[in-house]
Amino acid sequence: MKNRILSVAAFLTTISLTTSVQAANSEHISQLLATKQCQNCDLTNAGLVMADLSGANLSGANLTGANLSRANLSGADLRGANLSGASLFGVNLSEAKFSGANLAGADLRNTYLTNAEMKGAYLNGANFQGAVGIPSQIASPDEFYALGVAEGQKGNQQQAISYFNQAIAIKPEYAGAYLARGVARYQILDRQGAFQDAQVAEKLFTSQNNGPGTQTAQAFIKELQTPVNDKVSPGKPSFVDFLGSLGSVLLQFFPF
Repeated sequence: MKNRILSVAAFLTTISLTTSVQAANSEHISQLLATKQCQNCDLTNAGLVMADLSGANLSGANLTGANLSRANLSGADLRGANLSGASLFGVNLSEAKFSGANLAGADLRNTYLTNAEMKGAYLNGANFQGAVGIPSQIASPDEFYALGVAEGQKGNQQQAISYFNQAIAIKPEYAGAYLARGVARYQILDRQGAFQDAQVAEKLFTSQNNGPGTQTAQAFIKELQTPVNDKVSPGKPSFVDFLGSLGSVLLQFFPF
């Protein structure tokens, strides 16, 4: 009987503690939405979809697994916050502060990161696909390049060009990025821009003693110099089809 009483007591204690935690989370959510001040709050798995949290102070807060999709966090202070596994899809994070924040495995697709401070943030496994304004210090030229190729495959040439621009800004001698940007420009009917990129790519590949790269750039230049007999529509030929038309040697510069 004594053991049964102890077991029931332990069960009731567990329920009580769980209820207390849930209540505390609810209070923290209410506090955040009412005041935008919630330092070190426990917001684990909180549902904050489309919330207006611009300028909010969430430094040190635990937002593990929270759903902040399409919320406005522009200018928010998230320094030292735990956002591991959080959904930040489509969130406005412009000018937000993430120094020392944990963003491991966070979904940052289609976010707006213009002027966001992310120095010292832990970003292992974070998904930045489609993000705009990714700070150059948090991604390598190859990562920007790969993001650009992925966007090009989906037909998002303007976004692809933006990523290739960032790759080139970090690594001005990145011949493959010039070539890729040229292809993307070709897709939006910017033949002049495509031709200029192809020429730069050819020069860089040549100076780097990259024979296959030089030949590929030359093949692209020849394609661009060929008169267009039929009216070309944006997106045709497709990004992938066009790469294939230049042969397998070109594909080595695009990490599909």
